[in-house]
Formats: sequence, structure tokens, C-alpha cells
Amino acid sequence: MRARYGATGAESHLKSRHVQIASLEDEAEAMFDRGWTDGLPVVAPTEARVRRMLEGTTRNPADLVTVVPPDLVECTVEKVAVNAVMAGCRPEYLPVVLAALEAVCTDEFNMHGVLATTMSVGPVLVVSGPIADEIGMNHGINVLGHGNRANSTIGRAVQLVIRNIGGGAPGGIDRATLGHMGKQGFCFAEDQAGSPWTSLAEQHGFGAGQNTVTAFAGDGPHLVMDQKSRSAESLTRSLADSLLGTISSRVVMGMDAMLVLSPEHMARYRDAGWDRARFTEELSSHLTVDADTIIAGAGGIDEGLPSDFAGMSLPKFRPGGLLVVHAGGPAGLFSAIIGGWVNGQTGSDPVTKEITQ
Repeated sequence: MRARYGATGAESHLKSRHVQIASLEDEAEAMFDRGWTDGLPVVAPTEARVRRMLEGTTRNPADLVTVVPPDLVECTVEKVAVNAVMAGCRPEYLPVVLAALEAVCTDEFNMHGVLATTMSVGPVLVVSGPIADEIGMNHGINVLGHGNRANSTIGRAVQLVIRNIGGGAPGGIDRATLGHMGKQGFCFAEDQAGSPWTSLAEQHGFGAGQNTVTAFAGDGPHLVMDQKSRSAESLTRSLADSLLGTISSRVVMGMDAMLVLSPEHMARYRDAGWDRARFTEELSSHLTVDADTIIAGAGGIDEGLPSDFAGMSLPKFRPGGLLVVHAGGPAGLFSAIIGGWVNGQTGSDPVTKEITQ
């Protein structure tokens, strides 16, 4: 018999349940059979691997990190380390995983609601600060895609904790009609060094040198192409045109969004001398909707606002409801929009947490 994880001796400080796998049993298949995976193979969390993972933090393995929805199960640092091993993380990623879990398990983020909705949303994690480069995160080419271990496994570790500790598995409390592959784990780094603007973390009250992770309940990314705008004014109108259709062109104020602005698009604003405040002001001026065009029945479409809103001009997003992040490869006149879920007390608000060791 072989130990998979947990305490094996009196001197061990690990408290997790000790699971044994028969010598002729395939360990990868055994973990699939026990429902511990997200549909992809996971790394066997042996005691030695969990101990190595715990070296990535100064926190005590027995310390409570958070209470994980939907089953509201208390989760320790050790339990997070077990799932981080399974996700393929390196020890230096563990502090980011811990902070991300603290963010998504808040009442403001409402992870239970994010799971239970039939919309295709899941945690989108944006890491800011020096730690992103220190642990080798990607904020450049293919930033929202595959190929970077830190980006891929940090988001996956968070989702495995939600599944294995909190009970948030698809088909159970997770009721997404369609879902998207980002629900496997959606995490990327902000390109602060390449941006002339204040960072997303600074917008949420943190310093430029602080390490943070921002959790946003988001859909899959939607590409925005503009290869001809040479002025900040033209590109802003183009981005606004795409943003007006986020989630639905007939929904206003109720759902947030994230705009991932690429370096070549950011160059238009750098060249024009626009700061973040100027961009936000100009963009907002193009994100006002004539309610008469989206009233239920207008244009022969039943979906829409109640007739009480007739005659009004409404903003597409609530104040602060559009998050703007700079990231992406150095070539390509493309940006991306990540649509959100219902915001406020009935839905989810973005949450930023400091990453500590």
C-alpha cells in the first residue's frame, strides 16, 4: 500500500486524511474515480509533495484560510496546499492561491452565487505587483491562454479547492448552462511595467509595489479588433462600440465587465498623453444608451427593460463597473472584453486582497 497524502507518523504536523492506494491501482485513475479532479489528471498529493508546497508560505498548516462555499467547510493552509499540489503548482505560487481563495470566499464576491447561476461565469484572477515576475507569471503573449505554469495552475488550484473542499462541482451546485474553459482556472498577471497608467490594484486602493490579486466573476474573453484607429479618440469610440454589446446590448448597469487593453492599443493613449482618468471619462461618454432602443419589444425583441425606463439615457456600466487591465503580447491590435455577472448585493462585486507570505 502507498500513502497518497496526510500524516504518516507521530512527528508529522500534517492533519489531512491519509488515503491509501492499492499497489496495483493506477493512482491517476484512482483520483478520477474518487471525484477529486476537474476532468484533467491531477498530481498525486503525497506527504512529501504537500510538505514541499507548504515551504512556500510562512503560515502554519493548521491556520484557517477561509470557509469555502457552497458547503461552508473550514479550509486550512494544509488543505489548500494539498489541492495546490494536485493542480501542479510550485511552492512559490501558494501565497497567491491563498490570497485568491480569501478573495473569492467573501460575501462580496459571493462564490456560492457564482457557482449556482446558470450564466457562464467563474473566478477571473488578476495578479498585480512584483510577485508576478518573481514567480514567472505571464502578462505578455497569449496572456489569457495556455502555456504558462503559474497562470494555469494558480487558477486551477482555486477551483479544485472550491470543488474538493467546498463541494462546488458541475452538475451539483454548479448549474452553468454552458460554462467556459476559463472555469478550469482563469488567472493572469497585469503588465504594470509596460503601462503608463495606474494599475488595477492602485484603483482599488493599494500601492504600486504591493502584491495583490483581484477576483472578478467573469465569462470567457471576447476579442475586440481595431487595426485602423490611429488616434485615441477613434480607438475609444471603437472600444465603446464593442463594450455596449457586453453580455447583451439590452442590459445596462446590472453587470460589470473587464477590458484587457493590449500594448499596441495602449500605445494610442500613451502617444496622446491620456492617463487612466482621461480614458475613463472619454470612454464613459460613449457608453450611454438611449433606453427607448432597449425597452422590451423595441425592434421586435421581447428582451429588454421595463417601459418605466422610456425616455431615459442610461450608462452601460455602473460607476466603477468597468475594470481596465493592461496585458498582452507586444504585437497585435487586439484587446479583450470579459463580461461579468449580476453586480451588487444580489450578485458579485470584484474583490482585491493583498498577497502575503
